[in-house]
Amino acid sequence: MTNEKTGDMERAWFADTSALRTHALARLAPGEVRELYDGALIPERGDHQLGLALSRGAVVLAGPRAVGQDARAHGPVRPEEAAHWRPAAVLVAIVERAGGLNVILTVRSEALPSHAGQIAFPGGKIDLGREDALGAALREAEEEIALPREGVEPLGYLDCYQTGSGFRIQPVVALVDPEAELMPHPREVADVFEVPLAFLMNARNHRMHSAIWRGARRNYYAMPYGERYIWGATAGILRNLHERLEGV
Repeated sequence: MTNEKTGDMERAWFADTSALRTHALARLAPGEVRELYDGALIPERGDHQLGLALSRGAVVLAGPRAVGQDARAHGPVRPEEAAHWRPAAVLVAIVERAGGLNVILTVRSEALPSHAGQIAFPGGKIDLGREDALGAALREAEEEIALPREGVEPLGYLDCYQTGSGFRIQPVVALVDPEAELMPHPREVADVFEVPLAFLMNARNHRMHSAIWRGARRNYYAMPYGERYIWGATAGILRNLHERLEGV
């Protein structure tokens, strides 16, 4: 049966949280990418650099691959380079509504010093030595949108994502209690909204855009949804979720 809203064929795992849980547990990484914390290993690039030839490659990650990584070309990364990447985590929160499964996203406050006004997942830096990626994602989600930890059911991990701003992000995919009352932190989040998972997982809604940044053309994924412009690392992570769940 064709879904008029997405223009795509209905998939059984879109049906409800039970179906998604079963499917995701088979498709997502069950444990963290430990190399996220290893200064000797970093992803080659993130989707924000698709099509951009880098001056160096990277060691292949054990387990989940790096988003956008070309497995045919990699080389050693100098330790002094890898040491500068900052580990972070985000929560890819999925909630069941009457109309189906939705992904929870935020709009960053215009008052923030970086990425102001952009659409993002709840998340932030990992406090190494005190928490892992899951702990950081849960802590940040509670701080940013008042999502209680007890209302989150982790399903697994996506691939590491390296950003142009120097972060290595570990996305954590989780189901969220639909009864949870979300409230944006006034200094960090301007808005909290939801997008149908079916829309985000439809490859026909994945566009490739480009812009000049620091003198070079950068290509990145974008998934415009009405007036919401989802792009960059957020869209790249959603693309990776699509690849994982669809087995691409």
